[in-house]
Amino acid sequence: MKVLVIGGGGREHAVCKKLKESKLVDTLLCAPGNAGIAQVATCVPGVKATDVPAIVKLAKDEQVDFVCVTPDDPLALGCVDALEKEGIAAFGPSAYAAQMESSKIFSKNLMKKYGIPTAQSETFEDMHAALAYLDTQSAPIVIKADGLALGKGVIVAQTIGEAKEAVVDMMQGGRFGKSGARVLIEECMFGREVTVLCFCDGKTIVPMRASQDHKRVNDNDQGPNTGGMGAFAPSPLYTQEIAERTMNEILVPTLNAMNAEGFTFKGVLYVGLMLTDKGPKVVEYNARFGDPETQAVLPLLESDLMEIMLAVRNQTLGQMDIRWKDQAAACIVLASGGYPGKYESGKLITGLNEAEQTGATVYHAGTKMTEAGYVTAGGRVLGVTALGGTLREAVDSAYAAARKIHFDGAHMRSDIGSRDC
Repeated sequence: MKVLVIGGGGREHAVCKKLKESKLVDTLLCAPGNAGIAQVATCVPGVKATDVPAIVKLAKDEQVDFVCVTPDDPLALGCVDALEKEGIAAFGPSAYAAQMESSKIFSKNLMKKYGIPTAQSETFEDMHAALAYLDTQSAPIVIKADGLALGKGVIVAQTIGEAKEAVVDMMQGGRFGKSGARVLIEECMFGREVTVLCFCDGKTIVPMRASQDHKRVNDNDQGPNTGGMGAFAPSPLYTQEIAERTMNEILVPTLNAMNAEGFTFKGVLYVGLMLTDKGPKVVEYNARFGDPETQAVLPLLESDLMEIMLAVRNQTLGQMDIRWKDQAAACIVLASGGYPGKYESGKLITGLNEAEQTGATVYHAGTKMTEAGYVTAGGRVLGVTALGGTLREAVDSAYAAARKIHFDGAHMRSDIGSRDC
C-alpha cells in the first residue's frame, strides 16, 4: 500500500515509524513532515496540514491507497470527509465527529445529556453573563476556550479575580481568536490525571495502554502549560478496577452516546480522565492521537498499526486481537529555551546518534536539516523514548539517552515519571 500521513510533529514521527514496520506498507509519504520523519518517509513540505484541497490533490496525484489524518486542525476542517468524498480511504473522524475535540461545549453537552461522569459546568457566549456567574462561584475554578487552542486554552484559576481576567482575555481580548468567543466555566476536579487513547470504529472501542502526560514546563508541575513535556505508559494509577469502571461508565457510554446522536466516530478517541475520590471523570476528549502520549504508547504496540487503521476505517475492529508489549515506555521532551513563550530557532543539535545508540528512539517534533546538520525549528524539538521492564528502567534509560543530546538553550524536565516509579 501507498500511505500518506498528514502532520509534521513528534506524534506524526511516531505514527510514521510504526507504519513503516507494517508488512502492508510499501511506500510512505508525509505532508508536511519534518527532518526526522524524512528518515522513514518521503516528506512533502510544500503541503500544509491545514490545506485540505492541497492534501486531496496530493493524495490523488500520488495515487495513495490510504491517508492517516493525524492533527486536530485538519480533522476539524473536514479533511477526512473531503478525502472520502473523492474515494480515498482515510483514517480519522469526520468534521462533525471531530467536534468531540474542536468544541468543548459540544462534548460537554453530550456528556451532560447521557450522564457521562465529568465536572459540573456552565456555557457562556456573553462575557458579562460569564463575569456575573463567577461572582456566585468559589475558586479554584476552570475556564476553557470552546475551540482548538494548541492545548493551551484551559486556565485553572486560583482566584475569582484570575478567573475573570481569563474570561475577559478570551472573550474580549481575543487571546485564542474565535476559539475563545465562547467559554466553558466548570468546577475544578481534584485527583490525578490519566490519558486513555482508544481505537474506535463506531461499533467497538478498544483502549490502548493508559498514559500520563506532564503539561507544565518546569519540574514539580510549575510554570505555564505546554503541549506536553513528557509522558509514560502504562500508568500504574490505571488499575484493573479503574479500567473496568472507565470502560463501563465512560468509554462504552461515550460510544453509545455518539451513535445515539447520529454520528459515527472512526479514528482515535483521546479520553482525558481525572481519577477523583468518586471515580474516574472526563476532563476532555480529543479526536486524535495525543502528543507526546503517542510517543510513549505506540512503541509498546506489538500489532500491525496499518491493520488496525484499516479495521477502524472498515468497522471490523471487533474482529482484531490487539497485542501489547509487557514493558513500560517513557518519553522525555527536549524544548527550546523560553518555550512555551518566545524562543529562538536554528540552534545546532548534536548527540542524536549517541542517544539512539543507547537503544532509545528519538522522535523529531521541531527540527530542520541544514548543511551543518539538524537544527531546532520549534518550541518542542525532540522526544526521546526508551523502553524498560519497569517504569523506573524506562525513565532512567530515556534520561540517559536524552542527556547525550545538546543544543543551545535546551530545556527538559528532570522529573518525568518520578512520582510514579
